[in-house]
Amino acid sequence: MTETLLEIQDLNVEYKTKSVLSGKEKTIHAVNGVNLKINKGEILAIAGESGCGKSTLAKALMKLIDVKSGKINIDGTNIVNLRNHKELQNFYKKVQIIFQNPYSSLNPKMKIGDILKESLEINTNLGKAEIQKIVEEKISLVGLDKNSLNLYPHEFSGGQRQRIAIARALVLNPEFIIADEPVSALDVSIQAQIINLLRELKEKLNLTFLFISHDLSVIKYLSDRIAIMYLGEIVETGLTEEIFSSPKHPYTQALLSAVPELGTNHKEKISLTGELPSPENLPQGCKFHTRCPQAMDICKTISPKEIDFSPTHNCKCHLYNSMV
Repeated sequence: MTETLLEIQDLNVEYKTKSVLSGKEKTIHAVNGVNLKINKGEILAIAGESGCGKSTLAKALMKLIDVKSGKINIDGTNIVNLRNHKELQNFYKKVQIIFQNPYSSLNPKMKIGDILKESLEINTNLGKAEIQKIVEEKISLVGLDKNSLNLYPHEFSGGQRQRIAIARALVLNPEFIIADEPVSALDVSIQAQIINLLRELKEKLNLTFLFISHDLSVIKYLSDRIAIMYLGEIVETGLTEEIFSSPKHPYTQALLSAVPELGTNHKEKISLTGELPSPENLPQGCKFHTRCPQAMDICKTISPKEIDFSPTHNCKCHLYNSMV
Protein backbone atom coordinates (compact mmCIF):
# COMPACT_ATOMS: atom_id res chain seq x y z
CA MET A 1 0.00 0.00 0.00
CA THR A 2 1.40 3.41 -1.00
CA GLU A 3 1.87 6.04 1.69
CA THR A 4 1.10 9.69 0.94
CA LEU A 5 3.90 12.15 1.71
CA LEU A 6 2.33 15.33 0.37
CA GLU A 7 -1.30 16.23 -0.29
CA ILE A 8 -2.43 19.49 -1.90
CA GLN A 9 -6.06 20.44 -1.33
CA ASP A 10 -7.86 23.12 -3.37
CA LEU A 11 -4.74 25.31 -3.59
CA ASN A 12 -5.07 28.82 -5.04
CA VAL A 13 -2.27 31.33 -5.61
CA GLU A 14 -2.77 34.87 -6.91
CA TYR A 15 -0.41 37.73 -7.73
CA LYS A 16 -1.37 41.38 -7.53
CA THR A 17 0.23 43.68 -10.12
CA LYS A 18 -0.30 47.23 -11.34
CA SER A 19 -0.58 48.33 -14.94
CA VAL A 20 2.28 50.61 -15.94
CA LEU A 21 -0.03 52.72 -18.15
CA SER A 22 -3.25 52.93 -16.13
CA GLY A 23 -1.97 52.27 -12.63
CA LYS A 24 -4.89 49.89 -12.07
CA GLU A 25 -4.32 46.79 -9.98
CA LYS A 26 -4.57 43.45 -11.72
CA THR A 27 -5.00 39.95 -10.30
CA ILE A 28 -3.03 37.10 -11.85
CA HIS A 29 -4.66 33.73 -11.13
CA ALA A 30 -1.54 31.56 -11.18
CA VAL A 31 -2.71 28.36 -9.42
CA ASN A 32 -6.40 27.49 -9.44
CA GLY A 33 -7.94 24.83 -7.22
CA VAL A 34 -5.11 22.30 -7.45
CA ASN A 35 -5.66 18.91 -5.77
CA LEU A 36 -2.76 16.49 -5.89
CA LYS A 37 -1.18 13.66 -3.90
CA ILE A 38 2.46 12.61 -3.99
CA ASN A 39 3.39 9.21 -2.59
CA LYS A 40 6.56 8.44 -0.67
CA GLY A 41 9.40 7.18 -2.83
CA GLU A 42 7.93 8.22 -6.19
CA ILE A 43 8.83 10.79 -8.84
CA LEU A 44 5.75 12.77 -9.81
CA ALA A 45 6.26 14.99 -12.85
CA ILE A 46 4.22 18.08 -13.65
CA ALA A 47 4.09 18.98 -17.34
CA GLY A 48 2.60 21.88 -19.25
CA GLU A 49 3.42 24.92 -21.35
CA SER A 50 5.44 27.84 -20.03
CA GLY A 51 3.14 30.08 -18.01
CA CYS A 52 0.79 27.32 -16.86
CA GLY A 53 1.72 27.74 -13.18
CA LYS A 54 4.25 24.93 -12.63
CA SER A 55 6.96 27.08 -11.01
CA THR A 56 4.42 29.05 -8.98
CA LEU A 57 3.16 25.78 -7.53
CA ALA A 58 6.75 24.80 -6.67
CA LYS A 59 7.35 28.11 -4.88
CA ALA A 60 4.11 27.70 -2.93
CA LEU A 61 5.17 24.22 -1.81
CA MET A 62 8.50 25.68 -0.63
CA LYS A 63 6.77 28.58 1.18
CA LEU A 64 8.65 31.06 -1.00
CA ILE A 65 5.33 32.78 -1.79
CA ASP A 66 2.03 33.09 0.07
CA VAL A 67 -1.08 31.23 -1.04
CA LYS A 68 -4.57 32.69 -1.25
CA SER A 69 -6.33 29.57 0.04
CA GLY A 70 -6.07 25.80 0.32
CA LYS A 71 -3.92 23.31 2.20
CA ILE A 72 -0.50 21.77 1.69
CA ASN A 73 -0.17 18.76 3.99
CA ILE A 74 3.28 17.21 4.40
CA ASP A 75 3.33 14.14 6.62
CA GLY A 76 -0.08 15.25 7.88
CA THR A 77 0.95 18.83 8.79
CA ASN A 78 -0.56 21.80 6.92
CA ILE A 79 2.48 23.97 6.16
CA VAL A 80 0.53 26.92 4.69
CA ASN A 81 0.35 28.79 7.99
CA LEU A 82 3.77 27.90 9.39
CA ARG A 83 5.40 31.03 10.79
CA ASN A 84 7.30 29.88 13.88
CA HIS A 85 11.09 29.76 13.38
CA LYS A 86 11.43 26.25 14.83
CA GLU A 87 8.55 24.95 12.70
CA LEU A 88 10.12 26.41 9.56
CA GLN A 89 13.48 24.85 10.45
CA ASN A 90 11.83 21.44 10.73
CA PHE A 91 10.00 22.03 7.44
CA TYR A 92 13.16 22.87 5.49
CA LYS A 93 14.86 19.76 6.87
CA LYS A 94 12.14 17.75 5.11
CA VAL A 95 11.71 19.73 1.89
CA GLN A 96 14.31 21.23 -0.46
CA ILE A 97 14.36 22.60 -4.01
CA ILE A 98 16.66 22.48 -7.05
CA PHE A 99 16.21 25.55 -9.24
CA GLN A 100 16.35 25.80 -13.03
CA ASN A 101 19.45 27.96 -13.39
CA PRO A 102 22.32 26.76 -11.17
CA TYR A 103 24.41 29.85 -11.84
CA SER A 104 21.82 32.35 -10.61
CA SER A 105 20.85 30.16 -7.63
CA LEU A 106 24.42 29.93 -6.30
CA ASN A 107 25.99 32.97 -4.61
CA PRO A 108 28.93 33.95 -6.89
CA LYS A 109 30.81 35.52 -3.96
CA MET A 110 30.80 32.36 -1.83
CA LYS A 111 32.98 29.29 -2.12
CA ILE A 112 31.15 26.03 -2.76
CA GLY A 113 32.02 24.72 0.69
CA ASP A 114 30.49 27.76 2.35
CA ILE A 115 27.35 27.50 0.17
CA LEU A 116 26.82 23.91 1.27
CA LYS A 117 27.60 24.63 4.92
CA GLU A 118 25.12 27.52 5.13
CA SER A 119 21.96 25.37 5.44
CA LEU A 120 23.55 23.21 8.14
CA GLU A 121 24.74 26.24 10.12
CA ILE A 122 21.27 27.83 10.02
CA ASN A 123 19.10 24.77 10.57
CA THR A 124 21.16 22.51 12.87
CA ASN A 125 23.31 22.67 16.00
CA LEU A 126 26.10 20.55 14.54
CA GLY A 127 29.76 21.37 15.17
CA LYS A 128 32.22 22.49 12.49
CA ALA A 129 33.81 19.05 12.10
CA GLU A 130 30.43 17.33 11.65
CA ILE A 131 29.30 19.96 9.14
CA GLN A 132 32.52 19.59 7.15
CA LYS A 133 32.09 15.81 7.07
CA ILE A 134 28.51 16.09 5.74
CA VAL A 135 29.52 18.64 3.10
CA GLU A 136 32.35 16.40 1.86
CA GLU A 137 30.00 13.39 1.73
CA LYS A 138 27.36 15.24 -0.28
CA ILE A 139 29.76 16.74 -2.81
CA SER A 140 31.20 13.25 -3.41
CA LEU A 141 27.69 11.82 -3.69
CA VAL A 142 26.95 14.06 -6.69
CA GLY A 143 30.22 13.10 -8.44
CA LEU A 144 32.51 16.03 -7.59
CA ASP A 145 35.90 16.06 -5.87
CA LYS A 146 36.34 17.47 -2.35
CA ASN A 147 38.71 20.08 -3.82
CA SER A 148 35.62 21.61 -5.44
CA LEU A 149 34.64 22.99 -2.05
CA ASN A 150 37.43 25.60 -2.23
CA LEU A 151 36.33 26.99 -5.60
CA TYR A 152 33.70 29.55 -6.69
CA PRO A 153 30.62 28.89 -8.87
CA HIS A 154 32.11 30.60 -11.95
CA GLU A 155 34.94 28.06 -12.00
CA PHE A 156 32.55 25.24 -12.94
CA SER A 157 30.59 24.21 -16.03
CA GLY A 158 26.79 24.37 -16.09
CA GLY A 159 26.43 20.65 -15.37
CA GLN A 160 28.89 20.83 -12.48
CA ARG A 161 27.03 23.81 -11.01
CA GLN A 162 23.79 21.85 -11.12
CA ARG A 163 25.52 18.99 -9.29
CA ILE A 164 26.50 21.53 -6.62
CA ALA A 165 22.90 22.75 -6.41
CA ILE A 166 21.77 19.14 -5.95
CA ALA A 167 24.37 18.63 -3.20
CA ARG A 168 23.07 21.75 -1.44
CA ALA A 169 19.54 20.31 -1.56
CA LEU A 170 20.81 17.08 0.03
CA VAL A 171 22.83 18.41 2.99
CA LEU A 172 19.84 18.43 5.38
CA ASN A 173 18.83 14.88 4.35
CA PRO A 174 15.34 15.89 3.13
CA GLU A 175 12.52 13.44 2.38
CA PHE A 176 11.10 15.47 -0.49
CA ILE A 177 12.86 17.41 -3.27
CA ILE A 178 11.24 19.76 -5.75
CA ALA A 179 13.20 19.87 -9.02
CA ASP A 180 12.03 22.91 -11.01
CA GLU A 181 13.19 22.49 -14.63
CA PRO A 182 16.59 21.27 -13.34
CA VAL A 183 18.00 20.31 -16.76
CA SER A 184 16.42 22.80 -19.19
CA ALA A 185 19.40 25.19 -19.01
CA LEU A 186 21.92 22.42 -19.81
CA ASP A 187 23.27 20.84 -23.00
CA VAL A 188 21.53 17.62 -24.05
CA SER A 189 24.48 15.37 -23.19
CA ILE A 190 24.76 16.95 -19.74
CA GLN A 191 21.00 16.67 -19.22
CA ALA A 192 21.26 12.89 -19.45
CA GLN A 193 23.98 12.82 -16.77
CA ILE A 194 21.93 14.93 -14.35
CA ILE A 195 18.75 12.92 -14.96
CA ASN A 196 20.60 9.66 -14.27
CA LEU A 197 22.09 11.21 -11.13
CA LEU A 198 18.61 12.12 -9.85
CA ARG A 199 17.41 8.55 -10.46
CA GLU A 200 20.42 7.13 -8.61
CA LEU A 201 19.91 9.47 -5.66
CA LYS A 202 16.21 8.62 -5.49
CA GLU A 203 17.00 4.93 -5.14
CA LYS A 204 20.03 5.32 -2.88
CA LEU A 205 18.45 7.82 -0.44
CA ASN A 206 14.78 6.77 -0.78
CA LEU A 207 13.82 10.27 -1.89
CA THR A 208 10.50 11.57 -3.17
CA PHE A 209 10.60 14.03 -6.09
CA LEU A 210 8.28 16.56 -7.65
CA PHE A 211 9.87 16.99 -11.08
CA ILE A 212 8.72 20.02 -13.08
CA SER A 213 9.42 20.15 -16.81
CA HIS A 214 7.95 20.96 -20.21
CA ASP A 215 10.11 18.25 -21.81
CA LEU A 216 7.93 15.14 -22.07
CA SER A 217 10.80 12.97 -23.31
CA VAL A 218 12.67 13.61 -20.06
CA ILE A 219 9.50 13.08 -18.04
CA LYS A 220 8.80 9.75 -19.74
CA TYR A 221 12.25 8.46 -18.83
CA LEU A 222 12.33 9.72 -15.23
CA SER A 223 8.86 9.83 -13.69
CA ASP A 224 6.55 7.27 -12.09
CA ARG A 225 3.41 9.42 -12.45
CA ILE A 226 2.51 12.54 -14.41
CA ALA A 227 0.19 15.48 -13.74
CA ILE A 228 -0.72 17.71 -16.71
CA MET A 229 -1.23 21.38 -15.85
CA TYR A 230 -3.09 24.01 -17.86
CA LEU A 231 -3.73 27.59 -16.71
CA GLY A 232 -2.97 26.76 -13.10
CA GLU A 233 -5.21 23.67 -13.00
CA ILE A 234 -4.40 19.96 -13.05
CA VAL A 235 -6.40 18.53 -15.98
CA GLU A 236 -5.10 14.94 -16.04
CA THR A 237 -3.03 12.63 -13.83
CA GLY A 238 -1.90 9.06 -14.31
CA LEU A 239 0.95 6.61 -14.27
CA THR A 240 3.58 7.51 -16.87
CA GLU A 241 2.62 4.49 -18.95
CA GLU A 242 -1.09 5.44 -18.81
CA ILE A 243 -0.48 9.03 -19.89
CA PHE A 244 1.76 8.08 -22.81
CA SER A 245 -0.20 5.06 -24.03
CA SER A 246 -3.74 6.39 -23.49
CA PRO A 247 -3.93 10.18 -22.94
CA LYS A 248 -7.50 11.29 -22.31
CA HIS A 249 -7.55 15.08 -22.15
CA PRO A 250 -7.31 16.89 -25.53
CA TYR A 251 -4.57 19.10 -24.09
CA THR A 252 -2.52 16.06 -23.05
CA GLN A 253 -3.04 14.54 -26.48
CA ALA A 254 -1.80 17.75 -28.12
CA LEU A 255 1.30 17.89 -25.91
CA LEU A 256 2.20 14.27 -26.64
CA SER A 257 1.64 14.69 -30.37
CA ALA A 258 4.44 17.29 -30.39
CA VAL A 259 7.05 14.93 -28.88
CA PRO A 260 9.62 14.03 -31.59
CA GLU A 261 9.81 10.33 -32.48
CA LEU A 262 12.40 8.24 -34.29
CA GLY A 263 11.40 5.97 -37.17
CA THR A 264 8.72 6.24 -39.82
CA ASN A 265 5.52 5.73 -37.83
CA HIS A 266 5.02 9.31 -36.68
CA LYS A 267 1.75 10.18 -35.01
CA GLU A 268 -0.24 13.10 -36.40
CA LYS A 269 0.53 16.38 -34.69
CA ILE A 270 -2.48 18.08 -33.07
CA SER A 271 -2.44 21.82 -33.67
CA LEU A 272 -3.89 24.15 -31.05
CA THR A 273 -5.30 27.49 -32.15
CA GLY A 274 -4.21 30.65 -30.38
CA GLU A 275 -1.90 31.28 -27.46
CA LEU A 276 -2.26 30.33 -23.80
CA PRO A 277 -4.92 32.75 -22.42
CA SER A 278 -3.81 35.32 -19.86
CA PRO A 279 -4.10 34.13 -16.24
CA GLU A 280 -5.48 37.61 -15.57
CA ASN A 281 -8.71 36.82 -17.44
CA LEU A 282 -9.39 33.10 -17.14
CA PRO A 283 -11.94 31.62 -19.57
CA GLN A 284 -15.27 30.51 -18.11
CA GLY A 285 -16.20 26.83 -18.07
CA CYS A 286 -13.38 24.56 -19.15
CA LYS A 287 -10.27 26.75 -19.31
CA PHE A 288 -9.04 24.85 -22.36
CA HIS A 289 -12.15 25.37 -24.52
CA THR A 290 -10.71 28.46 -26.28
CA ARG A 291 -8.03 26.28 -27.91
CA CYS A 292 -9.56 22.80 -27.87
CA PRO A 293 -10.23 21.19 -31.28
CA GLN A 294 -13.03 19.12 -29.71
CA ALA A 295 -14.76 21.88 -27.70
CA MET A 296 -18.55 21.70 -27.27
CA ASP A 297 -21.08 24.30 -26.11
CA ILE A 298 -21.07 22.94 -22.55
CA CYS A 299 -17.32 23.54 -22.35
CA LYS A 300 -17.83 27.30 -22.60
CA THR A 301 -19.96 27.62 -19.47
CA ILE A 302 -19.50 24.64 -17.12
CA SER A 303 -16.24 23.42 -15.57
CA PRO A 304 -15.80 19.66 -16.10
CA LYS A 305 -15.66 17.28 -13.15
CA GLU A 306 -12.86 14.82 -12.55
CA ILE A 307 -13.49 11.41 -14.14
CA ASP A 308 -11.64 8.22 -13.16
CA PHE A 309 -10.46 5.80 -15.85
CA SER A 310 -8.53 3.62 -13.38
CA PRO A 311 -7.50 3.90 -9.72
CA THR A 312 -4.45 5.87 -10.90
CA HIS A 313 -5.72 7.68 -14.03
CA ASN A 314 -8.20 10.58 -14.18
CA CYS A 315 -8.92 13.75 -16.13
CA LYS A 316 -11.32 16.68 -16.28
CA CYS A 317 -13.13 16.75 -19.64
CA HIS A 318 -16.76 16.92 -20.83
CA LEU A 319 -16.00 14.39 -23.58
CA TYR A 320 -16.40 11.64 -20.99
CA ASN A 321 -19.59 12.87 -19.32
CA SER A 322 -21.36 9.57 -20.01
CA MET A 323 -18.91 7.81 -17.71
CA VAL A 324 -19.96 9.84 -14.64
